[in-house]
Amino acid sequence: MRTTTPDDFSGIIALTEETYPGSPPWSTAQLATHRQVFPDGQFVAIDTATGGVVGMAASLIVLWDDYDFDSSWRDFTDAGYFRNHDPDHGHTLYGAEVMVSPGRRGLGIGKAIYAARLALAERLGLWRIRAGARLRGYHRHAPRLTAREYTDRVVRGTLTDATLSFQLRQGFQVLGVVPNYLAHDPESLGWAAVIEWRNPAFSPPPDRDPRSTDYARRGVVST
Repeated sequence: MRTTTPDDFSGIIALTEETYPGSPPWSTAQLATHRQVFPDGQFVAIDTATGGVVGMAASLIVLWDDYDFDSSWRDFTDAGYFRNHDPDHGHTLYGAEVMVSPGRRGLGIGKAIYAARLALAERLGLWRIRAGARLRGYHRHAPRLTAREYTDRVVRGTLTDATLSFQLRQGFQVLGVVPNYLAHDPESLGWAAVIEWRNPAFSPPPDRDPRSTDYARRGVVST
């Protein structure tokens, strides 16, 4: 694990094409802007044998009050350019992307990426990490479950979602479920769970965001 350099851009683009076939990959211009505005928030996992990029993470700092709870990925990331990065006023690390090569999953790469991101939030004294967890397996259950019912079952442990279940194991909690996060994603059908990890040094966060209580209020807890 290390921070991203320009030499990694071609590997990240190839990783995106491998992970999301048929979708536009990260562009060189976007990746360069990430490094320009927040180099410490960009990580890659490198195969030491080949030097290839096998995982990556991209993040920025936001002032959460600048956004609606159901804002889309494009809103939170300035269409993927991170020019809305706000370290002067923001207290929330926003997780815009985590990818692991499909052929390398289950080897601990994703866990190492999340550990690096948590360590970054603690080092910078941020109150929390938030992200939109696309409900990757929802398309298989959409005929019989609403997105919220699906998420409730994943949180309770009676269903498994390849993305959200992993994130719950990394210490995240679900705050709510929102539509149109990634509007054209065929797996999630646009639905995402808004997730949060709270920095233990700021628990509860000083702003006591009332939008953080949806799942706690309804008694839905992860198993």
